[in-house]
Amino acid sequence: MSDSHQQPAHSPGTGEGPDPTSASSLLLCGARLADGRTVDVRLGGGRIEAVGTAGSLTAHGARVDLNGFLLLPAPAEPHAHSDTALTAFSAEGPVSYAVEEVQRRATEAALLQLGHGATALRSHVRIDEVSGLDPLEAVLQTRRSLRGLTELAVVAVPRLLTGVAGADGLAMLRDAVKMGASVVGGCPDLDADPAGYAEAVLELAAEHGCAVDLHTDGTDPARLARLAAMSGGLRPGVAIGPCGGLARLPRDTAARAADQLASAGVAVTCLPQGGCGMTDRQGAAPVRLLRASGVRLAAGSGALRDVSNPVGRGDPLEAAYLLASQAGMRPEDAYAAVSAVARETMGLPEVRVEAGFPAELLAVRGERIAGVLSLAYSRIVIHRGRVVARTSAVREYCDSAAAVALGLPRQGRPDPSRGETG
Repeated sequence: MSDSHQQPAHSPGTGEGPDPTSASSLLLCGARLADGRTVDVRLGGGRIEAVGTAGSLTAHGARVDLNGFLLLPAPAEPHAHSDTALTAFSAEGPVSYAVEEVQRRATEAALLQLGHGATALRSHVRIDEVSGLDPLEAVLQTRRSLRGLTELAVVAVPRLLTGVAGADGLAMLRDAVKMGASVVGGCPDLDADPAGYAEAVLELAAEHGCAVDLHTDGTDPARLARLAAMSGGLRPGVAIGPCGGLARLPRDTAARAADQLASAGVAVTCLPQGGCGMTDRQGAAPVRLLRASGVRLAAGSGALRDVSNPVGRGDPLEAAYLLASQAGMRPEDAYAAVSAVARETMGLPEVRVEAGFPAELLAVRGERIAGVLSLAYSRIVIHRGRVVARTSAVREYCDSAAAVALGLPRQGRPDPSRGETG
């Protein structure tokens, strides 16, 4: 029997007031690192102040015992859909896209993903002639209300951008950037002029200094080549995904396309847990081929319990698990796809468990990354140097004497008689 409980360690603030991040220090005691060391880690001012051997650091504030936990750089979620999240089983008729309803869903979704460990999210939000900019405003309000708990970047996703019909979409996209969308995106494949759509997005991004994140299935190599040519050198960067169609192309053709993307510095965000509503077909991107070409490959969760994936979990560790179990990636590389590479793709600072780096951390009960990806039950999430979410899991058996006698590892409540804490 198992019982898990997940909640934010602090309630979210409201408005745009001072950052609620605590200025006091926090000492993480007895954490195991991926390289096998057991260390103490002191945090302060939102950064890692010091890393030393277990028992060597002095606490200037609160302490968290991480005995039995693996301490890792926190994951980031590079491909969320906050406006449509949690809409798969709406029992009250058509899904509402009123500001208050979208904000409620987006907040719940962000907290779910925070509980999994993602301290930063990039959310694609549709803007169109039906809902206008209301869903975008709702997710921007969510971003403000969760300040200090998680970082939420918003991608404005217009439906059309070319021709007479696209003029309104282009104007709406400009308004979205003025409102606070820091990334521009969309799905060129759905426009009558895919190249013109991509060009419009890239031009607007260059004008405003925005990042670009586009949806594409990647089935047209000529279109990918043109996108790569237009994207070269654009800062702060271009990402595309989920690119499942690349796997359906002849290998030589797909390899050439991957080489062109790599040369242009275009990142690919794959969705191992399933697709999202912005692309017509499901299917996994050719992970090995992309990595062999040098493409920066991040992994996202995609749909979170919407019509595209009614059982989507929004768990980055599950995405990494699938990369390791189905795409043949080393567990360490799979975890990097949802942490270091995801953060780089999102333009976030690098995180290492070393002094001076941002205190964006995830502690998971376990000893090695492979084990963490297999059984990631209990988790402690740290954002800007403070604990912002905990998930505790207890597994109990009616008679566990045999397991105790053999000294087998277990997932459960600490037993003080055996020297266990936390």
